[in-house]
Amino acid sequence: MAESQGPELKIPDPVEMSRAMARIAEHSQRIVSEFLSRHAEISGSADPLNLGGAFLEMTSRMMADPARLMQAQVSLWQDYMTLWQRTTQRFLGGEAEPVIQPAKEDRRFKDSAWNENTLFDFIKQSYLLTARFMQTTVHGVEGLDERTARKLDFYTRQYVDAMAPSNFVMTNPEVLRTTLETGGENLVKGLENLLSDLERGKGQLAISMTDYSKFEVGRNIAVTPGKVVFQNDLMQLIQYTPTTEQVFRRPLLISPPWINKFYILDLRPQNSFVKWLTDQGHTVFIVSWVNPGEHLSDKTFEDYMVEGPLAALDAMEAATGEREANVIGYCLGGTLLASTLSYMTDQGDDRIKSAMYLVTLTDFSEPGELSVFIDEEQLAALEERMRSQGFLDGSAMATTFNMLRANDLIWSFVVNNYLLGKDPFPFDLLYWNSDSTRMPAAMHSFYLRNMYQRNLLVQPGGITLKGVPIDLRRITVPTFMLSTREDHIAPWKSTYAATQLYGGPVKFVLAASGHIAGVVNPPSAEKYSHYLNTKLPASPDAWFEGAKQVPGSWWPEYGKWVARYGGGKVPARVPGDGRLPALEDAPGSYVRVKSLE
Repeated sequence: MAESQGPELKIPDPVEMSRAMARIAEHSQRIVSEFLSRHAEISGSADPLNLGGAFLEMTSRMMADPARLMQAQVSLWQDYMTLWQRTTQRFLGGEAEPVIQPAKEDRRFKDSAWNENTLFDFIKQSYLLTARFMQTTVHGVEGLDERTARKLDFYTRQYVDAMAPSNFVMTNPEVLRTTLETGGENLVKGLENLLSDLERGKGQLAISMTDYSKFEVGRNIAVTPGKVVFQNDLMQLIQYTPTTEQVFRRPLLISPPWINKFYILDLRPQNSFVKWLTDQGHTVFIVSWVNPGEHLSDKTFEDYMVEGPLAALDAMEAATGEREANVIGYCLGGTLLASTLSYMTDQGDDRIKSAMYLVTLTDFSEPGELSVFIDEEQLAALEERMRSQGFLDGSAMATTFNMLRANDLIWSFVVNNYLLGKDPFPFDLLYWNSDSTRMPAAMHSFYLRNMYQRNLLVQPGGITLKGVPIDLRRITVPTFMLSTREDHIAPWKSTYAATQLYGGPVKFVLAASGHIAGVVNPPSAEKYSHYLNTKLPASPDAWFEGAKQVPGSWWPEYGKWVARYGGGKVPARVPGDGRLPALEDAPGSYVRVKSLE
């Protein structure tokens, strides 16, 4: 008798299966009850995203040009006919070139069966043809205003991504194979994973991106030694323990975004920007923002300036005896830094001697796909939601950012966790990405309306902080700007606009990869590259055409640049030895507060 080919199939045990389903049913009832009790009050808006109106307008304009629509449908039909013919050819044992191929970076169809099995190859190509038809048809509608067109493109892509055959049991060959091999245990385990995620989100689906049990802040991430030396309502200030006998005289302050937690810059020793800076001889301070609750709902953008970088500079002087400092701002922390520098310039405050902006927007005229969330209807709905609880919940921000890369940050985990029944892989960056933060209602509304919606920060006197009209053109301190080429949150061509804005010398560096990976790229990793150009033409495309590509991390480039503003060397300072006593060990208590608690 010939040996059987392929994996052994496992027949489901009906008793075990019924017990598992009973556990799931009981679990489900409890979660659903909790969810319903928390959402008893129905929202007053049936369409807070205002998608209905946008798609209605698109449909009316599409039907006004029936010839173009018919042409697109005929083209799709011809593609389908070609696909049928080539699929039939393969079924009969012949070879056939594919009609359409997934993009090289599309990992949804990496399983070999998508190419080797004729049926699944047909399913894959049918989906890709339909997806292309939908997206090009929507994109080609004429007469729509730019904001509406961008929203339609974005949400059409969300729909297309959601309907991919890889997301369903019966049309994903890897899931089908696993189901047969395990007797359906993968689906049972997947359902249990789904319910665990619903429970973790208290009724809202909080997709697990990593094994959260493998990480703990202060134990194996955010472990660079240091002390909290100052705190107020909005932040704790951490001073890190020196690793060199001599340090630069001017300390270095990092102002991270408060949309996420600061330890993206201090994940593990091997990829910690904080530790690397300390090893270069800097006295490093970092702001650890509070995870605000309802009692901080009235905190404003101005409060973040006063209780953030301004308070930190005062505290750093008390801790080190040094009045002057170099400062780094990351994303929203960089937007705050630019605003603060303009305010300080008006006040004659020259304590900041150099400014470094990591993937920072100041000109919001082209904010990328985030603009689809910033129309008046959505902002009004968001403000109403924040008004009821005093803050924007961290999960809402996380979902927004994940939607920008839905296949990587949503659907890949749906397939892995719920269809294949696997536990997610431990990954420090994804643990940080899931450790979301809240946003105070007053501050967040000001930020979205005045910067994203009205683009007032770039306009001289467009916004006022502490009675001072903000004018970024008056900033004359030396500036280092780092942007990333594949950034979905702060598009590099938009961040580049600030090179034409600041009054002092500017150095612009473009790193490969995206908003996070392009920043957290230590030299030891020997990954990616960065681009340098000493000239700053008005056009970002012209800058890139004249840029030189340099292998590896951009960190050493910044290290050389900031050393020029270090103010010479002095003996190392130990946290707590100055006029500020140590309050607790780094990373402090503020960073440990969870949004889901």
